[in-house]
Amino acid sequence: MKRSPELLRLADSVLLPGFEGLTPPDWLRRRLGEGLAGVVLFSRNVDTVARLTELTAALRAENPDALVGIDEETGDVTRLEARTGSSRPGNYALGVVDDVALTEEIARGVGADLAAAGVDVDFAPTADVNSNPANPVIGLRSFGADPALVARHTAAWIRGLQAAGVAACAKHFPGHGDTAVDSHHGLPTIAGSRERLHEVELPPFRAAIAADVRVIMSGHLLVGAYDPDVPATLSPRVMTGLLREELGFEGVIVTDAIEMAAVADRYGIGGGGARAIAAGADLICVGGENAGDEVVAELREAIADAVAAGLLPEERLADAAKRVTALAGWTDPGRRQDPGDPRAGLEAARRALRIRPEAGGGALPITVAPHVAELSPRMNLAIDKDMPWGVGEPLGKLLPGTTCVRLQEGGHLDRLEEAVLTPAAGRPLVVVVRDAHRHSWQTAVLDRVLAARPDAIVVEMGLPGRADLGAVHLATHGAARVCGQAAAEALAGLLVD
Repeated sequence: MKRSPELLRLADSVLLPGFEGLTPPDWLRRRLGEGLAGVVLFSRNVDTVARLTELTAALRAENPDALVGIDEETGDVTRLEARTGSSRPGNYALGVVDDVALTEEIARGVGADLAAAGVDVDFAPTADVNSNPANPVIGLRSFGADPALVARHTAAWIRGLQAAGVAACAKHFPGHGDTAVDSHHGLPTIAGSRERLHEVELPPFRAAIAADVRVIMSGHLLVGAYDPDVPATLSPRVMTGLLREELGFEGVIVTDAIEMAAVADRYGIGGGGARAIAAGADLICVGGENAGDEVVAELREAIADAVAAGLLPEERLADAAKRVTALAGWTDPGRRQDPGDPRAGLEAARRALRIRPEAGGGALPITVAPHVAELSPRMNLAIDKDMPWGVGEPLGKLLPGTTCVRLQEGGHLDRLEEAVLTPAAGRPLVVVVRDAHRHSWQTAVLDRVLAARPDAIVVEMGLPGRADLGAVHLATHGAARVCGQAAAEALAGLLVD
């Protein structure tokens, strides 16, 4: 079988690439007109809401049925608010509050914002159970470490989001929580028996399917209990046997970015895409790091060649295209949903805040301008590296004269005296960390600072580890803008609308 125009068009209809810029490049306009399934947006494509709305309209001018997807998880992983920080806390904070009505309200607001901007697929919620606190890529993106808690909040998020006509996507199947490797850089392994998988990783995905989730994203994970040889994304035993046949999912299966090292390093982008469709996936996501016409051409040709070589049945490709078309018919970005109370995100962040000791140990509130030292780790690729975060900026608005320094790994120990201790002499000291338990350099800084200033206040904006560090310890359970605001209010003893 040759690469006929019909076959190439069929291959186009299962591709969801990214692109550079705030307007559609010519190659993308052309491919959308030729039948490309749609696009995935990143923070590089988002400026103002008005410009985003213009962008999605321009995309659909080329193909009215084009899907427009985005990773809007809120919290640490936001595309709509990457330039400002999220106005809604992330999943972990919502899990700490454990109010499913609140989670549904937050997700409904996200759906309203996305629908108004013309986005119709949201690659959220993260349904992973973060049972490994050393996980470098999930962490706060998860609702928590308890499968039942994650399951009920996953379902609530889906109900809220899909009420706005925006398709939800539960990820990363069959569960990325119990890993110590970031699949952007390598191949994580999920150990344990099938029984454990069904007890820990799979309950949130069962709940998602019961909530009529429209999309499930595969994780690039080696799941030894089902297939010890190939990543889940490329495994018929996982994609078809487990997800379709055992769990009964009938919606669209989309891959995580196919260019991630866990797949591309071994199979290439084109080879990985063709194998994923053969395994049972319906939509190939590409373009987080590799955006462009050449990558799309490589994928479509590899898929067409796999059909021609008999490695991918044309019926399987046609079935994938049919599911994608059905998804486009279900979504309704023109549906208008009340975004709800714009203060809901801040209220949620306030409710997620935990202070030890609860009364502040006499150190709160701070009444004079403090010095704030923020320890900034290198974040994983899912989090925009330029997104603002922290406590110093919002605290400065409440306590004018607040000073702030940000330290990064490398050379920090030599700068502690001049950057942290001397500026804090005679005034309160606040040390802000993110995932201190995973970063030995942050722990070393804390040890040195607290030895010199045992009265220092510690604010943990990552996954909480020890809660006994500092005269007072605040855990925000996220680094969203509203989490920093909630912490600043608590430090200053103020509540600000």
